[in-house]
This record gives sequence, C-alpha cells and structure tokens, in this order.
Amino acid sequence: MKAFQLKSIIATILLVGMVLPGWGQKDKKKEDKEKNKAYQIENQIELPATSVKNQQRAGTCWSYATTSFIESELMRMDKGEYDLSEIYFARYAYLTKAELYVRKQGKGNFSQGGQAHDVMNVIRQHGFVPESVYPGNTYGKEHNHTEIENIMQGMLDGVLKSKRSGLTSKWLPSIDAVLSIYFGPAPEQFEMDGKSMSPKSFTDRHLNFNPDDYIEITSYSHHPFYTKFNLEVPDNWSSDLYYNIPLDELIDIMDYAIKQGFTVCWDGDVSEREFNHKKGLAIVPEKEWADKDDDEKEALFDKYEPERTISQEYRQEKFDNLVSTDDHLMHIVGISMDKNKNKYYLTKNSWAADSNDFGGKLNMSESYCRLHTVAIMVHKKAIPKEIAGKMGLK
Repeated sequence: MKAFQLKSIIATILLVGMVLPGWGQKDKKKEDKEKNKAYQIENQIELPATSVKNQQRAGTCWSYATTSFIESELMRMDKGEYDLSEIYFARYAYLTKAELYVRKQGKGNFSQGGQAHDVMNVIRQHGFVPESVYPGNTYGKEHNHTEIENIMQGMLDGVLKSKRSGLTSKWLPSIDAVLSIYFGPAPEQFEMDGKSMSPKSFTDRHLNFNPDDYIEITSYSHHPFYTKFNLEVPDNWSSDLYYNIPLDELIDIMDYAIKQGFTVCWDGDVSEREFNHKKGLAIVPEKEWADKDDDEKEALFDKYEPERTISQEYRQEKFDNLVSTDDHLMHIVGISMDKNKNKYYLTKNSWAADSNDFGGKLNMSESYCRLHTVAIMVHKKAIPKEIAGKMGLK
C-alpha cells in the first residue's frame, strides 16, 4: 500500500473518531425528544412571554416567576417588552423580612423564599426597574444568596441578643448596607427613553402598572370557601391573605384566564417524582409510585400513563400530611393537549433555557395542577364574572 493511501486511511479514521461522538450526542438529544412522543403534547395556546431566565443558585423563584408574569402583563397591555430586575424585588423583600423577623423576636421566617405578593408589595412602595439598571450582583459570580443569607441571619440573631438593653436605630441600616455591598445600592433615578425617572415614576406613570389589579387564590377545605385567609406555608412570611375557592373553580379561572389572554403566576410543589423538568413533564399517574415495579418506575414519562382523578378531599389530604408542599413558583403561559386530548399547562420555569430540550419550559397536566397547585396569582379581570361575584370582587 502506498504511503499517501495509508495516510489518507488513517486521517479518515481519526476524522470519524472525532465526528462520531458529536453524532452520538445529537442522537441522544433526538432520542430524549422521541421519548416524550409517548404523550405527543402540542401547544393549543401560547401567550406572549419574555425569554426564559436563570435564577441560578439563588432561592428567588418567587421573584423570577412573578417578574416574568409582570413582563407578560406589560406585553398584554401593549406597553412593550421589558426585562425587569428580579433582584431589585429580592433586595427590598430581604429588608422588610429582616425588620419583621426582629419585630417577631426571631419567631418569623427569614430565608430566601417568598411568594408572588412579595413582588407586588415591593412595587406598591418602590416600583420596579429594568434589569439593565439593577442587575443585582456585585460579586461577579452566578446568583447565589447562601452567603448573604447566612450573614444577615447572624446579624439579626445578634441584634435580638441585645433586646434586653434596648435596640439602637442602627441595625436595619446595617442590613441595608450588606444588601448594597452584595447587590448594589437601590437606584433612585435612571435614564429611560431619554428621560430621567425614578422607579416609582417608571412604574406608575411611564408604564401605568397597578399592583392592586392582582390577587392570589388558593383552594383548601380547612377554611371556608369564598373567604380570605392567611395561607399556612412558611414562605408566606408576611401573612398575606389568599382568596379561597373550590378546586374546580380554581381550574376554571386558570383556563378562562389563558383563553382571555392572561397568563398565570403559579405556586406549588415540584418535589414529586412525577415532576421531571428535564423531560418537560409533570403528571399524576393513576398507579401509585409505591405500587409500581422497577420496570414501571424506569419507564415513567417514556410510556403513556392514565392519570389519577384529583378530588378536593384527596388534595386536602396531601396538603395536610405535608406531601404536597409549597416549594417553587413558575409562570403558566399557555395550554397544551396530548394525543388523548388531555389538557396540560405550558409553563415557563426559571432554570435556564438550556436546562432541558424544551427551551426551559414544561407541561404540567391538569391532574398535577389540581393536586400540587398551592396558589395562583391572576389579574382580577382574568376571573369569570360568576366566580368573581362569589368571591365578592367587583
């Protein structure tokens, strides 16, 4: 064999060796997508939403979900597309949370978690700002609030140790200084469209956004329906009140809202085995996990499964025994349907666009939402008139 022929063969082998791994990766991604074809889910309605963001290692899903919700609301109101600062809301919420923690003498909840109303409460007092004005990260790494949470927790507990001698007026500004060091000082003025404005004037006058147009709704039978109550979850640290309605009507509101062009801010449980962000699917199989054999557990999401019918009583049972808990907020932006005409809610997560093969979104089945929705936030006009009347809304 001639030398140049031998070199050509060797070069071809090396080239194939370099290319094939890439082919293998592409085939794997294709295979993962093919697996979800067991459900053949197709979007029926997908409402305008901004790009998927990444909360990274910060426990601020509540801010990311609600900020995304507000961005969609601004688009719905023809105000334009904005990328708002999520950490701006977290900064002010930490400060209020610290003050409440001391007032309650350490009996409150001081953590990274929160609820959709925390964003609206900040807006009422401080407005909001674009991400470009307040990226909220001076430490140059990915968003990670573990260190700052621990520092503030230590400071607050230290303050409470001094309560017998009386507290000074300096401890809260000290917490604010820590927040400024990590996130940056809260902006007082910024430029937008060639004009100088404050966060409040940007929110109230420039965009005419009213946080009082939005309410939170839940569905639990340990409180009377069509009343409001302080939802007993740790992240409701501010003790805000939620409207309580029957489960069927909660789902009716979600469906009506989306069909009328309103998105939904969703709070619920994503800790279940049947929630798989990587595969873009959340379901409640009819057969309990404990009753499945190993092959059935392995095939979860890869083989179509009928789902359990979720009653008000079953939902309440899972909430009471702490199986269905409050641990994540996301943004519902549409409705989808599988091959058997079962309904799903197209949901925008905050775990980055490349966190799964579906652009960072997933589909939650109606059964999953019936069981694991802790609460929703919607615009008041996104509620059917008959239900709004029962709730006492005008």
